[in-house]
Amino acid sequence: MKTELVKRAFKYRFHPTNEQAAELSRTFGCVRQVYNLALEARTVAWFQRQERVNYNATSAMLTQWKKTEELAFLCEVSSVPLQQTLRHLQAAFSNFFEGRAKYPRFKSKKRNRRCAEYTRSAFTYRDGALTLAKMKSPLAIVWSRPLPEGTEPSMVTVSQDSAGRWFVSMLCEDASVRPFPALDTAVGIDAGITTLVALSTGEKITNPRHERRDRTRLAKAQRVLAKKEKGSRNRDKARIKVAKVHARIADRRRDFLHQLTTRLVRENQTIVIEDLTVRNMVKNRSLARAISDAAWTDMRSMLEYKCTWYGRNLVAIDRWFPSTKLCSACGTVQDKLPLNVREWTCGCGAAHDRDVNAACNILAAGLAVTACGAGVRPQRESSRTGQPAVKQEPLTAK
Repeated sequence: MKTELVKRAFKYRFHPTNEQAAELSRTFGCVRQVYNLALEARTVAWFQRQERVNYNATSAMLTQWKKTEELAFLCEVSSVPLQQTLRHLQAAFSNFFEGRAKYPRFKSKKRNRRCAEYTRSAFTYRDGALTLAKMKSPLAIVWSRPLPEGTEPSMVTVSQDSAGRWFVSMLCEDASVRPFPALDTAVGIDAGITTLVALSTGEKITNPRHERRDRTRLAKAQRVLAKKEKGSRNRDKARIKVAKVHARIADRRRDFLHQLTTRLVRENQTIVIEDLTVRNMVKNRSLARAISDAAWTDMRSMLEYKCTWYGRNLVAIDRWFPSTKLCSACGTVQDKLPLNVREWTCGCGAAHDRDVNAACNILAAGLAVTACGAGVRPQRESSRTGQPAVKQEPLTAK
């Protein structure tokens, strides 16, 4: 039986020429304009006439918009990114109607990510040179790693972050992604702040606190930004300096999490985690900054798609499972266990490290549920897996 190849995105930095940067900036603006026009048309049609407008109708609208004098500039850029943004809007409405997301919002020039998506008909890729539609020369890409041998990108996404850096992401089939050899090891993971993760094996991995390392530099850049007049060129330069500090922090954090999650997936067949609601936890003003810096959601997302890629099992136990207050030796649940108590002794005489004990209980709960045939795959679908989204109920371990 032939196995389906995994589609994987390879992201690179590139340095556009002035002409290429101008063309891409126009494309970003047109993509945002078309998305907002289509969203407005669909909203008005529903609230005023109770009509549902689909992708085909908005595509026909786009053709008419290009013929008007006001929107004639839409003809100056490639039509493929404009069609792709209409498809993204259709997906956003589908998610809304099926209860997976809120109602789509208008794209903002300042807040939203600047990007454009090109399908195979809108670019050429020959001998490592990528040329987009409406461009005369290929992009000057910094090839930090090669694409999989014998493959070509099926889709290209060009983006620019708030720090002014340009990126190109190429979606390719990667034959090198195949299941790892099966193991008989399993590990439970307890996420924390001081200790980023505590493993049921007794190992603790300290939180690098990437944001704290650059906090002084970030505060200085933000103070300079606050003094600049709104709308001035100096304010825009100061904003970019702030964005560069944030980008530096995010890059270090992402690199650390990739190394950590890849190691966990390589060394264990089954990984058990808690189903944490980070969105609610960051409402605590005292811990919001530290929780955001720990990036538990990013870590879980990486574990999800890497387990899918490499044939590992990821189990998420219920967030209300008392993993911290439960004695892993006798099963007694403590009445109270304040945060400042890092080590405690149970009535049975067992001495526990708070985090390691929690990780052991998480592992036991996950294995118990899996043994009963209620194993769970990741609840959230990642675009990296290439698999269709499946709505699943959260796992409860009692």
